[in-house]
Amino acid sequence: YVQAIVTGEGPVENWASHIADPFAVNGLTSAYVTQFAPSPVAMFAASGRKAAELSAWYGPDRNKWLGPFSDASTPDYLTGEYPGDYGWDTAGLAADPTTFAAYREAELIHARWAMLGTLGCLTPELLAKYAGVQFGEPVWFKAGAQIFSEGGLNYFGNPSLIHAKSILAILACQVLLMGAVEAYRANQAGPAG
Repeated sequence: YVQAIVTGEGPVENWASHIADPFAVNGLTSAYVTQFAPSPVAMFAASGRKAAELSAWYGPDRNKWLGPFSDASTPDYLTGEYPGDYGWDTAGLAADPTTFAAYREAELIHARWAMLGTLGCLTPELLAKYAGVQFGEPVWFKAGAQIFSEGGLNYFGNPSLIHAKSILAILACQVLLMGAVEAYRANQAGPAG
């Protein structure tokens, strides 16, 4: 999304140009990109993978952060049983199993919020571009600036639903609503993620 902000294009146009010719847009060559892909590349492997194919990602013989040079530097508590375990933990964040479980839960929560945020960024632009739905500004990084305009910000493009004129009021509402949701979750009354 940083590139979308820099180029001034919305995520859909930016994504379309990258899909059309990713190497020209990013200045990459196929030789440069493929040197980072382990063999076999797990995300393109067929379903029903055998244990030998997964050994590149799990277990003691998995791919590690320094390749063949990282055998002596992998901590004992990183055994390769979790996704993304490349044997690198210089800060010791996974040394305590209870703390590590809490970090994994927090990562799930943040990943789910990021997926919702992505959906919220792309949906207005896709609806405006392909379904003809009119929004005040469908591009996500330009939409928030409407609150500083003369008329304020109309949520969902409709002035009769929520018409925001004060950034401080929006901030207060966001803090209260998100604080209530997080308090509900943190007190084990709600789902963990």
